[in-house]
Amino acid sequence: MKIQILGGGCRKCATLKERTEQAVRELGLSCEVVKVSDMAEIARMGVMRTPALAVDGVVKLSGQLPSVEGLKELLKGLA
Repeated sequence: MKIQILGGGCRKCATLKERTEQAVRELGLSCEVVKVSDMAEIARMGVMRTPALAVDGVVKLSGQLPSVEGLKELLKGLA
């Protein structure tokens, strides 16, 4: 599984990456978490509001900053 954090580099985007990495660790998932800051690529994925999170290229949330627990719930259903 590949998790992409989409955003231009704002504080919320960095926080989403940190929380996602924590959720992945706590769930014991084997996946790659990468930051995507290329706005053209983000737009191609259909994201209009950041931060956003995509799993294997499919956008799962946009314009939100969920808690670690919220991210764990989201990722549990995908693992």
